[in-house]
Amino acid sequence: KLHSDLDKGVGTVKYTLSGDGAGTVFTIDETTGDIHAIRSLDREEKPFYTLRAQAVDVDTKKPLEPESEFIIKVQDINDNEPKFLDGPYVASVPEMSPVGAYVLQVKATDADDPTYGNSARVVYSILQGQPYFSIDPKTGVIRTALPNMDREVKEQYQVLIQAKDMGGQLGGLAGTTTVNITLTDVNDNPPRFPKSIFHLKVPETSHVGSAIGRIRAVDPDFGKNAEIEYNIVPGDGGNLFDITTDEYTQEGVIKLKKPLDFETKKAYTFKVEASNLHLDHRFHSVGPFKDTATVKINVLDMDEPPVFSKPMYTMEVYEDTPVGTIIGAVTAQDLDAGSSSVRYFMDWKNDVDSYFTIDATEGTIATNELLDRESTAQYNFSIIASKVSNPLLTSKVNVIINVLDVNEFPPEISVPYETSVCENAKPGQVIQTITAADKDLSPAGQRFSFKLSSDASNKPNFTVHDYRNNTAGIETRRNGYSRRQQELYFLPVVIEDSSYPVQSSTNTLTIRVCRCDSDGTIQSCNVEAIFLPVGLSTGALIAILLCIVILLVIVVLYVALRRQKKKDTLMTSKEDIRDNVIHYDDEGGGEEDTQAFDIGALRNPKVIEDNKIRRDIKPDTLRFTRQRPPAEDNTDIRDFINQRLKENDSLSSIDSLTTEADQDYDYLSDWGPRFKILADMFGEGSYNPDKVT
Repeated sequence: KLHSDLDKGVGTVKYTLSGDGAGTVFTIDETTGDIHAIRSLDREEKPFYTLRAQAVDVDTKKPLEPESEFIIKVQDINDNEPKFLDGPYVASVPEMSPVGAYVLQVKATDADDPTYGNSARVVYSILQGQPYFSIDPKTGVIRTALPNMDREVKEQYQVLIQAKDMGGQLGGLAGTTTVNITLTDVNDNPPRFPKSIFHLKVPETSHVGSAIGRIRAVDPDFGKNAEIEYNIVPGDGGNLFDITTDEYTQEGVIKLKKPLDFETKKAYTFKVEASNLHLDHRFHSVGPFKDTATVKINVLDMDEPPVFSKPMYTMEVYEDTPVGTIIGAVTAQDLDAGSSSVRYFMDWKNDVDSYFTIDATEGTIATNELLDRESTAQYNFSIIASKVSNPLLTSKVNVIINVLDVNEFPPEISVPYETSVCENAKPGQVIQTITAADKDLSPAGQRFSFKLSSDASNKPNFTVHDYRNNTAGIETRRNGYSRRQQELYFLPVVIEDSSYPVQSSTNTLTIRVCRCDSDGTIQSCNVEAIFLPVGLSTGALIAILLCIVILLVIVVLYVALRRQKKKDTLMTSKEDIRDNVIHYDDEGGGEEDTQAFDIGALRNPKVIEDNKIRRDIKPDTLRFTRQRPPAEDNTDIRDFINQRLKENDSLSSIDSLTTEADQDYDYLSDWGPRFKILADMFGEGSYNPDKVT
């Protein structure tokens, strides 16, 4: 109720209300000032309202007093029950947990005013789920109430929790929720075989590695706690079998590790142990977490194909072996009780198989064609054996035939080498390492030897050092090499193999002399570098070479012209002499001519000076034809000729000390006009051909 001191009760004052909820939640009587709630109030929705009131003059509408503000507070009553906002709950706890093990904490919320009375004081209790679980009335913490709860007995629990306000007193409001609790598994149970003996029947034809049976141990645990490992206990027959775990079914899968043979052994017995992989130390006292069972395997007899004595056959044959030569044999047997004969034949796949044949009864393999190792070094084919009693039962084996080499080819240098040596090389310096290759198939331990040929072993340029590991080094033997003297060296190297018969070959290495720096790095091996500085370009070198060639051509032409000129001069002189002698017009009169020549000179040769040597003709050895003896009255002529022969003999002697200057040809003038020209030509006087007529 609002009231102004200026209100005399005569209706001159009017009361107004404004603010939070005015007109919607609250209203005021304008005459009396009474405030009324026009709808229900909810503290949980709005706990208080702030309003403003004022008294005004009815006539003037002016405020009689300042506006005043007041608060209306909603008084709480217990009209809200506790609620579990997060429910329903899901929780878990390990099985076999002790009493009081924590499970979960629940919480209920009451919307009433916790500061006023007990309307919001909540108390928790279990309506369903005892005696397995308990709850703290104040905190709402749920714990186990029984020890050793076993998941294998009961796994799921549903607990009904109640929350009540007013401290749980009579008349309080209550709310409930459900808590679903699951017991989680622990490894508290060992695996157990449902029976102590397992019987299996296995055909003897079962393949190695195949599964021949399954056994299973039961573990009531769950997940990884139920994982089982199986092992074969060492003993009778266990070495022929193996066992693994199927990760999906946890069964033990027995596999064959070695082939079975009914004729050899008909039954096997061994033990299998099953154990947990993941153990919980809290339950070791329960006992060993493993179990053992016996497995008995009976081998079933089957009609089997022939069995070869070896899983694979390897044979050797020399190339060029004559056709029809037996190189080996394969053997297969029928191991069944009623042994059957075996037939052999080749598994034809390609033309390679035609190089060999096999005897169908004996299994011997022979050559069918000439073999060449250089063409094919190895043959690989299959032989099939079948039972005569049941040809459908066959077995196959691989045969490898290696063709052995006959030493036909000599070893050679494996690759062409580009060898160089520095001009400043020192003796003993290795300039190249060489290897050899042989077209023949080298047997194990074959070695190649290297040496210089006998022609080059005495030369002081290079030598070959055999490292005795199928390689050799080329070493220098001189202190320096000169490209000006020799640019290329050809070194013959003899390579021998160690097979029989020994084959050898001579391989020539070309060694080029190069210019190097002090560290041995090659700078140039070009030809022009021998004669010209390094800095000249290729164009300059070509120009210099052209100039040299032109100069050489000029010199050759000059020499040729000089020789031709000298030859022409000699020919002219000879022609002059011939003309003077042959074309002379004065003919003699024969024996009757006694005027043109003084015959007395021939008859008396002593008038000629002794030891006069003719120098006008070449002193060749004179050959004379045999003539009839002259008449007795020609003794002077004969003596003259003999004297001249002696003189000619002395002319031909290389020991003659006479020179052209010692000769005197003036006596030719005494022989008549025909020899006067010769006297003038060879005499001391000058000869003038223009004077000859």
